[in-house]
Amino acid sequence: MEKNTRTTIITCGSIAAAVVVFIVVSAIVTGRWIWEKAEAGIPDISYNEQTEVGLSATQVQSIIDIGQWEFLSVTDEEMVDTMRSGLFFDDHLVCIYYGTLRLGINMQRLDTSRLQLKGDTLAIVLPQPTLLDNDFIDDARTQIFHEVGDWPSSARNDLYARAKARMQQRALTTANMVRTREMATMQMQQLLQAMGYGYVEVAFENDLSR
Repeated sequence: MEKNTRTTIITCGSIAAAVVVFIVVSAIVTGRWIWEKAEAGIPDISYNEQTEVGLSATQVQSIIDIGQWEFLSVTDEEMVDTMRSGLFFDDHLVCIYYGTLRLGINMQRLDTSRLQLKGDTLAIVLPQPTLLDNDFIDDARTQIFHEVGDWPSSARNDLYARAKARMQQRALTTANMVRTREMATMQMQQLLQAMGYGYVEVAFENDLSR
């Protein structure tokens, strides 16, 4: 009697175990099916890294609006004289002129098509530095150092032109132009880096070294 009871208990345990295994397997299969269906409905997430971002129209306009960008100024003083032979005495006129010559770039001449993004580097080609203002002689400071005789305005204009030419020759030297380009490069890089561009390449129009 005890044997039958024990056998029955064992049989019932086997059935119960089988039921449990069936339920677990069904749950796993069902769960996997539900997950695959749910996963199929989830759209793929893709990341498009924006590698090329050019300057906006507002940023470009802000650069152009700088206008005359001065990088170097040269202050000069010139003494110019002229003589004229007279019957008894020679006439003599000596004038002293003062001027400040400003070297830089007129950003309104910037060709915006020469501003391009190359990989992670923003490249810009600037106009060549020039003399920003041709009226650099301070007329209020002009002095007549010595004057003998009656001199017409044409003679005074000639002295003015000679002083102006000398000042330009002293200011527009190779060394000063190189210095101006260096300052322009540095300040333009700082400006564009402040706009968020880590790498900035600056060149100049008609630059034979480029």
